[in-house]
Amino acid sequence: MKGFTLAELHDLPATVDLLTAARALGLGRTKAYELAKKGEFPCRVIRVGVAYLVPTAELLKLLGVDPPASSPR
Repeated sequence: MKGFTLAELHDLPATVDLLTAARALGLGRTKAYELAKKGEFPCRVIRVGVAYLVPTAELLKLLGVDPPASSPR
């Protein structure tokens, strides 16, 4: 699984799907879903229906990356 570059991390939208967050953290699909279902994913996970979303700012903070400056999207 290929990781992200710093530029790619900064270009992420406000939330990312669980697998994108898992990829950034070096977790596999099965482990990511297992942790999310148990409420043990390394950062906050928002469940919307059957989808799991992760706030990008929290993911970047966990990775020790400064969030990008506010930019209109």
